[in-house]
Amino acid sequence: MAVMKNVTILGAGYAGLRTLRELQKSKEDFSITLVDRNRYHFESTDLHEVAAGTQPWEKITYEISDVVDPAKTTFIQDDVLKIDPEKQEVVLKDRGVITYDYLVVALGFRSETFGIPGATEYALEMVDIDSARKVHDHILTAMDQYQATQDRKYLNITVCGAGFTGIELVGSLVENKKAFAKRAGVKPEEITIFCVEAAPSILPMFNDELRSYCLNKLKKWDVALMTGKAIKGLKENTVVYADGEEEKELQTGTIIWTTGVSGSEVIGASGFEERRGRVSVHPDLRDPKHENIYLIGDVSAVIDPLTNRPYPTTAQIALKMGAHAGRNLLAQLKNQPTKAFSFQSLGSVASIGNAHAFGLVGKVNVKGYPASFVKKMIMNKSLLETGGVKEVMAKGRFDLYR
Repeated sequence: MAVMKNVTILGAGYAGLRTLRELQKSKEDFSITLVDRNRYHFESTDLHEVAAGTQPWEKITYEISDVVDPAKTTFIQDDVLKIDPEKQEVVLKDRGVITYDYLVVALGFRSETFGIPGATEYALEMVDIDSARKVHDHILTAMDQYQATQDRKYLNITVCGAGFTGIELVGSLVENKKAFAKRAGVKPEEITIFCVEAAPSILPMFNDELRSYCLNKLKKWDVALMTGKAIKGLKENTVVYADGEEEKELQTGTIIWTTGVSGSEVIGASGFEERRGRVSVHPDLRDPKHENIYLIGDVSAVIDPLTNRPYPTTAQIALKMGAHAGRNLLAQLKNQPTKAFSFQSLGSVASIGNAHAFGLVGKVNVKGYPASFVKKMIMNKSLLETGGVKEVMAKGRFDLYR
């Protein structure tokens, strides 16, 4: 009798859970093992709202057990330490060694400091639920410190990086200024939100019309946007930046780091050929050296034939990768050929607060309330693809008029 094959999925983010849903639909005779360090899945695109305090962390999470079919899938809550592709083993922190026949690596991202001195020690990252909650707690503590000391720096909140995540975070921080001011015992206009960016402008992925819309909103909201100011280092409550040839210092009670991300450190520790935690995969999403290993999501680099550069790591492409990896695995299990992955972006929408957004849907610019509506529908579609109707009804974004 043939031994039942096992597919192990590492990571229960967008890519991992989308693969799981694809595999669990199959009636083929194989088992699935799903490993994640948390008992819950979280919507990583919404972490900025938890960090700013505009949404509770429970709103952007759901239990992984809700989407696991116990007849086919075993869920293990544990940390992945290392993968041994030659032995077909995964080393877990508590459980020890588990084995697999096929492996899907979807371990997500980590914050990238680019070697800037003091970034690790003095900045707050925003990579998971715990770190996002820590950001919010830190802001509240800073407001309390202002009450105690009357030191103006504690009213300053600084976001390092004016990319997609940084700008969305700035928007949510603006939205919650009244709550911060109440905590500090000051007027909202006394809270200053800084955003420091080395590039001469913000959001290079958007066109001039959409950038202008965002810039006008930030100006209206008195955000201190500091573009063309490369960060040279961080010290306690201090951002050191270049202003032309001169180095200057910004005193601030809160420093949040959003300059960029890289793939999981497990990729490098496991000996994969990688750059910043990402592996340049074959067209069918498999590792170039191991035809039973798929790398998807933030640990995967897939080349866009139009630009000859890797696609940006977004939730949209992670979901597509997850579905494609699942279909290719089912083909492999039936000794059928795999298919090459292709991706056509449906557009991208950035929120700046709950009721303001802007972006591109297909080839059409959307701004303001219509864009905010689209953004929430995108969030709900993501929930549907990983968690199904139950999670959309429980955690979906239907606050369309706030």
